Amino acid sequence: MTGRVQGKVALISGGTRGQGASHARLLAEHGAAVVLGDILDGEGEETAARLVKDGLDAAYVHLDVTRAADWQAAVAATEERFGGLDVVVNNAGVASLGSVEDASEDEWNRVVAINQTGVFLGMKHTAPALRRRGKGSVINTSSTLGFTATPMSFAYHATKAAIVHMTRSAALTLAPTIRVNCIVPGLVQTDFLAGLDEAALERRVRTYPLRRVAQPEEISQAVLFLASDESSYITGSPIVLDGGVLSGFAGFGPEAGR
Repeated sequence: MTGRVQGKVALISGGTRGQGASHARLLAEHGAAVVLGDILDGEGEETAARLVKDGLDAAYVHLDVTRAADWQAAVAATEERFGGLDVVVNNAGVASLGSVEDASEDEWNRVVAINQTGVFLGMKHTAPALRRRGKGSVINTSSTLGFTATPMSFAYHATKAAIVHMTRSAALTLAPTIRVNCIVPGLVQTDFLAGLDEAALERRVRTYPLRRVAQPEEISQAVLFLASDESSYITGSPIVLDGGVLSGFAGFGPEAGR
């Protein structure tokens, strides 16, 4: 396999499972050394060990994305272990189902701290290390729910919408050395879907023109592209991977009525 990110070093928050673990594996398979940052220490060590067993360069660091000190320590550990930092994937996030009336202040603060403040701290504390390498790529994780609304998931909507504009602002600030983009996934087959029953999930899937849930590996392909030099003229952009759901009302599509 051609090393599309050969020699690069990537730090991935929330790298233990789901999309983060998928991103880590694909980047490593294409030649990057990957550092998985998470609060799930046991699982994180196991995930990194599996990659190493497969002949890939990987390590795990404890990373609570809401703590500046953890980000600083993770960057230092990455540079010490692999000699630098080239790619940052701000993947860590949590879901929330409360509406504007139902969500508690504690729940709001928890979701904002992880989903939004975690991305802010990630960009802030990795930028110096990326500059030391001469160039870098930051990839943030938004969602289709940052572009469209539902009655529920109020805090989640707010944070994912904020990430799009945080990405754009940071891209202006950190250019020309560091590129900053974000991915915008729709439904992805991860633990995030565990709270939906089969009937509810099927109703959601019917609103997608492609009529299916994405696999994590499909989202990881976009992360690989943004991490690589193939995307060298892209910054400040949301990259949408949504099965067509943001294109409009799916009831007018070829599958209407099925």
